[in-house]
Amino acid sequence: MKKTTLIKVIAGVLLLTTALSAEAKAKYRSLAQIKKNGSIKVAVFSDKKPFGYVDEYGKYQGYDVYFAERIAKDLGVKVKYVPVEAAARVEVLETGKVDLVLANFTVTPARAEKVDFALPYMKCALGVVSNKNSLVKTPEDLKGKVLIVSKGTTAETYFTENYPAVQLLKFDQYSEAYNALLDGRGAGLSTDNTEVLAWALENPGYAVGIESLGSIDTIAPAVARGNSTLLDWLNEEIRNLGKENFFHADYEATLRATYGKDSNADSLVVEGGKL
Repeated sequence: MKKTTLIKVIAGVLLLTTALSAEAKAKYRSLAQIKKNGSIKVAVFSDKKPFGYVDEYGKYQGYDVYFAERIAKDLGVKVKYVPVEAAARVEVLETGKVDLVLANFTVTPARAEKVDFALPYMKCALGVVSNKNSLVKTPEDLKGKVLIVSKGTTAETYFTENYPAVQLLKFDQYSEAYNALLDGRGAGLSTDNTEVLAWALENPGYAVGIESLGSIDTIAPAVARGNSTLLDWLNEEIRNLGKENFFHADYEATLRATYGKDSNADSLVVEGGKL
């Protein structure tokens, strides 16, 4: 065998070995593997009503859950829900604990370096809810005061970078954060404006003094970095669902009762991945 031929053979073997090794090390399941297994593992919030929560019967409900049910149906598999905290949304994908995250996951450049986002299905900005008797109307009102946030959220990042004089009280779970606000442990609470507006409607004595803060961001499904088969399927699914106005139907089924008959679904919903 000629030397050049031998070098080519060795190089080919090395490339094949590397590819097989990378595949073996992958923490994710491909689309084919999910279908073969007959179920898809989806990370959702268990305490972020009305987007992802567990009702009084122990059943998952909400805007994200409605979407997850349709994904499972169109894949022809069952859905297995995995409750997740905001700060763990990247980790559960990197470790292969779930196939998909549908947990109000705002797309950011830093997160996009660690996971692969599909097309968006929601949009939002940040908001701040506080007691009506001491309503927070501007970020400057929080200077030297305590603001409640959840760990691993865009609210934590935004205030850390832009308002370092604001003291942040951080919690793992959204339920803990809201309980802290009710207990008076902070001047206000910040998270997605869609959520604080909904929470204020259900909690007399509280109001959203800051309805939109920072940039208008998108919320999208996320899969493990490199899981191209599942990502491609999700993108096509979102495009097809947009043709039937699925996400507006999702809004009517899960959010309308919270936001009221006069609320505008277009302020939140993204159809077909198109802003």
